[in-house]
Amino acid sequence: MSIDDGNQALSNETELDEDTYIFKSPMVGTFYRKPSPDDPTFVSSGDKINKGDVLCIIEAMKVMNEVQADQGGEIIEILVEDSVSVEYGQPLFKIRKK
Repeated sequence: MSIDDGNQALSNETELDEDTYIFKSPMVGTFYRKPSPDDPTFVSSGDKINKGDVLCIIEAMKVMNEVQADQGGEIIEILVEDSVSVEYGQPLFKIRKK
């Protein structure tokens, strides 16, 4: 499925259908799935999340920014690899709404 996010730059989520959305990066930086190399990941596919849960860290200008869920649901898919650069508005997670 192709996602056209050209008109969605100001929104953090793109509706795929009424139950699923794409959570997008709120900033430019390096995406990390876990707080440190020896720790478990914040979330994995199939995990249930609540609003405010930490989904990942994005490092920007040597500052580690915790990125929190803006609503609850279930992680369907993680769309980026660990330790890669991400752009503002880039899709990070596919989430099924509660």
